[in-house]
Amino acid sequence: MRHTPIALAFLLTSLALPLQARTEAGPRPITPRGALSAEETANIELFRKASPSVVHITTLAARRDFFSLNVQQVPAGTGTGFVWDEAGHIVTNFHVIQGGSGAQVTLADQTSYEAELVGAFPDRDLAVLRIKAPREKLPPIAIGASRELRVGQRVYAIGNPFGLDQTLTTGIVSALGREIESFNNRTIRGVIQTDAAINPGNSGGPLLDSAGRLIGVNTQIASPSGASAGIGFAIPVDEVNRIVPRLIRDGRFLRPAIGVTAGPENLTRALGLPRGVPLVQVQPGGPAAKAGLKPFQRGRGSQIVAGDVITAVAGEAVDSLDDILSLLETRQPGDRVNLTVWRSGQSRSVTVTLGSAE
Repeated sequence: MRHTPIALAFLLTSLALPLQARTEAGPRPITPRGALSAEETANIELFRKASPSVVHITTLAARRDFFSLNVQQVPAGTGTGFVWDEAGHIVTNFHVIQGGSGAQVTLADQTSYEAELVGAFPDRDLAVLRIKAPREKLPPIAIGASRELRVGQRVYAIGNPFGLDQTLTTGIVSALGREIESFNNRTIRGVIQTDAAINPGNSGGPLLDSAGRLIGVNTQIASPSGASAGIGFAIPVDEVNRIVPRLIRDGRFLRPAIGVTAGPENLTRALGLPRGVPLVQVQPGGPAAKAGLKPFQRGRGSQIVAGDVITAVAGEAVDSLDDILSLLETRQPGDRVNLTVWRSGQSRSVTVTLGSAE
């Protein structure tokens, strides 16, 4: 390495300094910090209470060894979940475990357990696993209510972004009532939007309010790069608290049904029908058929025989079959529901006893 004349002179001068001429140096004294702010103290306490309920999920995939032909399970992806109850039920996103041959759950104390699938509902991107762990290691997460949320509220996300477990990020409720598409192309309504950093690996983790209560399950982000861009989405806890108990009880979510098939949007435009869901098929002997509903059909000479258009379910207007299904999901098979039905210029109210969609 070559030195400039000035640098060389400085180097020679510094080497020539006698030891007694050199300045004594030591660690600088620490400036007293003072008390933490109220907000910092609240953040620390929230994480201390909630983090033991958050788990790291590793999805496993079966792989056959090329030489021995033995089949073994290897890690295929990671996500987040949380403890639902002391029986060992773990809630996460369906897409976290989708396509896996097994799953492993790692608790906050770093102990790991094999998990079994209890049930899943892809329409809402929710799944329930179960592990056999001591009850003292399974503190259930506190449950809140999403219907009480307001835009601007402080929120917290705990998860495992990029495999880095027990990560806390903060933000606010950016918007309410968003719509996103689930992994089976069903619309998820009433979704919470937040700017709390959510990255790959956060999926299935809890979104908490400032009281440390679960208000949503982090599920998706909107980002051109695939990393957090300040737009994350969470399934509201009111939906979670409705669906998870049925997954635990039945192993699946039996959606109520009325036994109809909806026509395409262009049918509504072509026939000049009112806003609603035109029926092109009614299941014989099904709930809608028993209530007297009729589909649109072709008569002689390709003439269209007028059928029914469902315009509202329990007083709420509907535009698509997806709207109908979403409203029916809040009910149970066997419940009775009022439909507003239009046919040939006249509206009427029809009561239908719900069946189940197997």
